[in-house]
Amino acid sequence: MPNQLVCRPEQAGPVAVLRINGTLDQLTGDALQQAIRLRLATGPSRLLLDVTEMRVGDPLGLTALSAAVCETAEWPNVPIVVCGADPRTRQTVVEAPDCEDLEFADDCDEAIAEGAAEPEPPSIHVRLRPVPDACRQVRALVTQACAKWQRGELAAVAALIATELVANVVRHAHTTMEFTVTALRDGRLCMSVRDHSRRMPKPAEAAVTDAGGRGLRLVRDLTEAWGVLPVNDGKVVWTQLNAG
Repeated sequence: MPNQLVCRPEQAGPVAVLRINGTLDQLTGDALQQAIRLRLATGPSRLLLDVTEMRVGDPLGLTALSAAVCETAEWPNVPIVVCGADPRTRQTVVEAPDCEDLEFADDCDEAIAEGAAEPEPPSIHVRLRPVPDACRQVRALVTQACAKWQRGELAAVAALIATELVANVVRHAHTTMEFTVTALRDGRLCMSVRDHSRRMPKPAEAAVTDAGGRGLRLVRDLTEAWGVLPVNDGKVVWTQLNAG
């Protein structure tokens, strides 16, 4: 009988918690990776993995954890904390490739309290329908947010990028979307759009005479970094930019 791994999300809010129960191996590793992606797609300030009831049956299963750590290093770029690991599990995780930067905590409840005590960066989150007016709404929202957060020098570029991110969903995904803009502590501005289409975006090489097709090229050229986080019910397209 194949091993099973159950990943149960808990703790809504800035500190996300994933309770993991069962055996981690090559077969169940994909379930872990998908569960981590889904929790990180909500843009938490910290992700806690409660592995008290998890057993590492095959260290190769930790490649899923390594992959999740690598693909989310730039966004949402939050601490991933492994809670409740016994000495053997902790040593196995530490020795896995790309997992050396993971944090550890003995008690998950204490880690939740510690994370909740940290100040959150200012953020605005809205749900939008896939209609053309969504572009106007998000443009106004970002302009007002930049003024409120003393990021006026970013307002024009940020509004343009936000418009292109939302317009891409309106034109291609045709699903409801969740738009988030966050003022990071280091001066950067982060924006993300989550939709429910698994169609992956890519910048098009539009000709001079083409009426459209330049949206993601603008996003790529005007931001410090951008990327796509695929999840099993869609994707998150994210960007980061700074005054430079």
